[in-house]
Amino acid sequence: MNFYVLCLFLFWGSLLLVAYTYIGYGILLYGCIKLKRLFKRGALPAKHAQTPEPFVLPLTVVIAAYNEADCIAEKLQNTLSLHYPEGMVQVFVITDGSTDQTPQIAAGYPQVQVFHQPERRGKIAAVNRIMPLVNTPVTVYTDANTLLNPDALLNIVRHFANEKVGAVAGEKRIRVGSEAGANEAGEGLYWKYESALKRWDSELYSVVGAAGELFAIRTGLYEPPPPDTIIEDFYKTLRIAQRGYRVLYEPDACAMENASASAAEELKRKIRIAAGGLQAIYRLRALLNPFRYGVLSFQFISHRVLRWTLAPLALPVLLLCNLYLAAAGSSFWVIMLALQTLFYLFALLGYLLETRKLRFKPFFVPFYFCMMNYAVYRGFVRIVTGRQSVLWEKAKRA
Repeated sequence: MNFYVLCLFLFWGSLLLVAYTYIGYGILLYGCIKLKRLFKRGALPAKHAQTPEPFVLPLTVVIAAYNEADCIAEKLQNTLSLHYPEGMVQVFVITDGSTDQTPQIAAGYPQVQVFHQPERRGKIAAVNRIMPLVNTPVTVYTDANTLLNPDALLNIVRHFANEKVGAVAGEKRIRVGSEAGANEAGEGLYWKYESALKRWDSELYSVVGAAGELFAIRTGLYEPPPPDTIIEDFYKTLRIAQRGYRVLYEPDACAMENASASAAEELKRKIRIAAGGLQAIYRLRALLNPFRYGVLSFQFISHRVLRWTLAPLALPVLLLCNLYLAAAGSSFWVIMLALQTLFYLFALLGYLLETRKLRFKPFFVPFYFCMMNYAVYRGFVRIVTGRQSVLWEKAKRA
């Protein structure tokens, strides 16, 4: 095989890999869902009572809040106002390591149990510390800087009527204003697409990793993650799926939060997520075996593994091979190189406009796409050098 043929192979292989990771999997997943619906159409409908009572279980809402004095009061007012039968919800707030007024503000709500210790050891250690005190069949985790819709708990808990369901992921929604910058518009668009994928993943078989803004588990399935786990929400829910339970998605239980305050803040968050994703892939590497885990392996590889491993590696290969092939003189390769160059130029312009607080939305998607993939490289460096701590710095929100 000569070098020209090798470049051809690498170019088309990389292009197909990137296209499948970011677009093709969504198309394939939607096609699988349509087929599944077609085959289920002939099944007899389930019988329901004319006025069915909502399925409820006692639950505990767990909020880990480190230095959240600016939002914890609003969060607790929102939590305590959610629709759920009286007396069936207990609220735990963990404020370990907080140096502001978060513990004192939370203690001002008599319906809330506050757990505090001066030492900051990270969110995982804090949650692991209080989980033995949870005595309800369902535990709901939600971030301190998010607000939930009124029926969020009812819509999540109803899925636990099915004993095969081990966890339920809520929907994360980003508030995007009309004057949103590149990071805000990009993050909002990303989560809309991610939410669609999660809905289809759930309908096909199982969500592959919940977001920490809002998710629930059967308390009896709680397994303390290793203390150095970076993104524990992703790891915890995938471990439940690995044990044979389904992780479902509930779009009518949503957690609203503001986008990152700037592109730099969003990059900081993405680097930590990428580092945590790579760590989780290694620790959950058994899920790469489709002969053992079937559809879950397919979803895990397609939705998560490729996005955090081969797809970012394929992008420079795609560009370098295109440069060599264009030098060979074919107009087709020159056009392909021009398209790639234009895409990265748009990304650069998106970055430059963002730094100057100028708004031009056509450049938002290329900029956010490149930032996401760049974050994977930075996350990989942090993992191999051991520089990603569980005591991560919070990204400032808009």
